[in-house]
Amino acid sequence: MKIEIPAYVQAVLTRLEGHGFEAYAVGGCVRDSMMGKTPHDWDVTTSALPHQTMTALQGFHLIETGLKHGTVTAVVEHQPVEITTFRVDGEYSDNRHPDEVHFTRSLQEDLSRRDFTVNALAYSPKTGLVDYFGGCSDIENKVIRCVGEPGRRFGEDALRILRGLRFASVLSFTIESATAQSLLQNRSLLQYIAAERISSELCRLLCGEQVFPILMDFFPVITEIIPELAPAVSFDQRNPYHTYTVYEHIAHSVAAAPSTIPLRLTMLLHDIAKPACCTEDETGRRHFHGHEDVGTEMAGTILRRLKLDNQTVSRVCTLIKYHDIDLEPTEKCVLSQLNLLGEEVFRELLLVKRADNTAQSEYAQNHTVKLLNELELVLERVLAQGRCFSLRGLAVNGSDLIAAGVPKGVELGKTLQYLLALVIDGECDNKKEKLLAKIPNLPRSANSP
Repeated sequence: MKIEIPAYVQAVLTRLEGHGFEAYAVGGCVRDSMMGKTPHDWDVTTSALPHQTMTALQGFHLIETGLKHGTVTAVVEHQPVEITTFRVDGEYSDNRHPDEVHFTRSLQEDLSRRDFTVNALAYSPKTGLVDYFGGCSDIENKVIRCVGEPGRRFGEDALRILRGLRFASVLSFTIESATAQSLLQNRSLLQYIAAERISSELCRLLCGEQVFPILMDFFPVITEIIPELAPAVSFDQRNPYHTYTVYEHIAHSVAAAPSTIPLRLTMLLHDIAKPACCTEDETGRRHFHGHEDVGTEMAGTILRRLKLDNQTVSRVCTLIKYHDIDLEPTEKCVLSQLNLLGEEVFRELLLVKRADNTAQSEYAQNHTVKLLNELELVLERVLAQGRCFSLRGLAVNGSDLIAAGVPKGVELGKTLQYLLALVIDGECDNKKEKLLAKIPNLPRSANSP
């Protein structure tokens, strides 16, 4: 099989081979190329020792990324290429990084330490494809399988547990049985992994096309990193709006949402407080009053613990807070929500409501789908008309009100908000003279422009 190597990567391979060393593109770039995907980056593995790599690549901008572990980064045609010496890892006392590495002249030994067979592939135009562990077959059969003994691979680097789930979700692969069993058995090792690493893999996992089976089949891993989800796993909702347990509903709604990080995180956490907020009426029907407010607090705690950025935390918490809000397909309602949330977040809220509704009972869907369709029509109409929903769009400003006799300070702000509310409620046209005439507690003459 021939793989198209970019010119800047080929330049690195040619230099190293010209100095008498073996050199191969390796890992994910080979896997993606074989699958017809464009690699995001290219890594190279070589028999050259780090100082030999630097000598061979003189003339390129070189960065000593990690000489201790055999890694040098070359910047060629403004593109980074990470070059690592063939190596064998020592013990992993922290379940993440090898305590030491030993350089080797054997490509097979180097590939044998890698996580999954689909990533243990090497290629060079000179040698062709090198596959010692059945990676090509596993790509063809869409299987994620550890290289060698799964327990050893996960013990070396526990992040591989989430990487395996992420690959399966994003690539639409299944996880081989022994790998899946070991992955579940070793999930407690994730406690040794930095929160930033966990959140990065979790977010990418959530955005995969096959997120639903991963969430369902490997929920013990998900609840290992988000233990607050554990009560949802078998929690029966006993409500005509729902046919799934809370966790099943969550998994369905995640898969139904557009694959952006804020939306998928919102759906993962939107009903997390339902078990804690559950009450039952005399008929045995369960209710979850206040779960959106409690869930907002829980989600904030979880996302900050996972070291998500403040913007994402704020967006997700806002969407969770309002995900269960009652909306009406009226201009007044839509304008009020645009004032409260802004256009971007309100559009996301409607997507959240669609995903939430998709994971509910047919009884709930019949009414809500029609409502959401009507809401979107009203939204497009008021935006196309340029309707005012914020102070920025109001036909009067602070200077106008001061000129009309409104004192500066708190009263000025309150008056602007009052006039905006009149416009949003449809009680006054957004015209300067009409708004000035509505200013309370002013003589009639003072309201005249």
